[in-house]
Amino acid sequence: MSTDPFVLEVNGQSHEVADAHPGESLLRVLRERLGLPGSKNACEEGECGSCTVLVDGQTVCSCLVLASTAAGRQITTIEGISGDDGLSHVQEAFVDAGAVQCGFCTPGLIVSIGSLLESDPDPSDLAVREAISGNLCRCTGYGRVLEAVHLAATRRGGST
Repeated sequence: MSTDPFVLEVNGQSHEVADAHPGESLLRVLRERLGLPGSKNACEEGECGSCTVLVDGQTVCSCLVLASTAAGRQITTIEGISGDDGLSHVQEAFVDAGAVQCGFCTPGLIVSIGSLLESDPDPSDLAVREAISGNLCRCTGYGRVLEAVHLAATRRGGST
């Protein structure tokens, strides 16, 4: 049994989804039906943040969102973060600060941090920690992630 076809607006492009199951998560549709594997599938319980995407500008765990309920909303995945001219400031800062280890949490962290910097261009360490509190990383210890955030903020014109 599949749902009626619906359209998802992902990274500025419309995608018709005709073969999703009624309870299928946005994460599964993004990865398996739309070919956007950047958001990672780890816990499927909204605990790790590896599947974080933006829906209408708000960070959400895509494993907890029914795909059909996202129809008509603007979805941004890690694939939509970088611009035509290369990596985003946050992506560059992650590389330069050595904040990328195994890479499994990286897409969710970058989406969360990018969202934070849009609303707070010069965040304190506490604000950063709060913004990424839903993103688990087992490799970095978060020190290099914090360094990357401050590097990205500085490059964007913040004073950190």
